[in-house]
Amino acid sequence: MTGPQPRLDRREAVARLLQDRGELLVVSGLGSATYDCAAAGDDPRNFYLWGAMGGTAALALGLAQAQPDRPVAAITGDGDMLMGLGSLATIAAAQPANLSVIVLDNEVYGETGAQPTATARGVSLVDVARGCGIEALEDIRDMNALGTLATRMQRCEGTLFANIKIEAGEHPRVLPARDGAYLRSRFREAVLGAGP
Repeated sequence: MTGPQPRLDRREAVARLLQDRGELLVVSGLGSATYDCAAAGDDPRNFYLWGAMGGTAALALGLAQAQPDRPVAAITGDGDMLMGLGSLATIAAAQPANLSVIVLDNEVYGETGAQPTATARGVSLVDVARGCGIEALEDIRDMNALGTLATRMQRCEGTLFANIKIEAGEHPRVLPARDGAYLRSRFREAVLGAGP
């Protein structure tokens, strides 16, 4: 195939993934992934990572292991995933049935000036995840595939990796709380039903 391939609107893609989320617990990476999760509806079951570049998938793995009966999704960007590639090997070794790693891949570091990431130069995160032993979906570029992905995220039928090719454009920022203690406490209460 030649010429530019279609890309999805980032905010619409995240809204579609979280539209009928059921019991889904979400860990979102810093920047755009967090803004989009908050724009889709701030929810106490969202754990927003501020300044934890490269740690989203690893934190989601710990949550998935601690809550094996709940679906868990790491929603993050390509820059964050590239900084935490080692977590894919750890996730593959653990194979939690309830974990989905969703990468919003615009091929740039959006928070620092839109410098190209390695995915802009041909690195395939899908191939990396598959090489580690995770079921990996090809680059998603249409909304129908997102509907199928959203359903699979809730089924807890095996570890899943999906790379969503998105446009590099910016949306107005929807900033959820940044207070780490507050976010931890409200997330804990949402997951466990009790305070500290």
